Formats: sequence, C-alpha cells, structure tokens
Amino acid sequence: MSSVYSVSGMSCDHCRAAVESHVGAVPGVTAVAVDVARGTVLVEGQADDALVRDAIVEAGYEVG
Repeated sequence: MSSVYSVSGMSCDHCRAAVESHVGAVPGVTAVAVDVARGTVLVEGQADDALVRDAIVEAGYEVG
C-alpha cells in the first residue's frame, strides 16, 4: 500500500534526508521517496497515517 503526502517547506537535500529518516523510522513503513521539487512524500507500507504525519512534523515540515 502506498500513500502520497503534500509537504511544504522542503527545499534541499537536507530536507529530503530529514523527512526520509523520520518517516522511515515509523513502524510499518517499507520505503520513502521524497520529491523536493514537487513537495511530495511517497510512503510505501502499512504504516499508521497519523504516525507518518507526526514524523513529517517532527522533521520540521508541514503536511497537507
């Protein structure tokens, strides 16, 4: 299963790495793909939506 999140505030590779690290640590996430230019995060796996959103916020970004 995959989900796409709109994330604002990402602008560089550091942003990508931070989001990938935080979201990748969420139980049930099997893969994370961040597209900084589009402001999207693709999450693969069976993770709880609220935990993924919390991880993005913890990384310092806003999720739509």
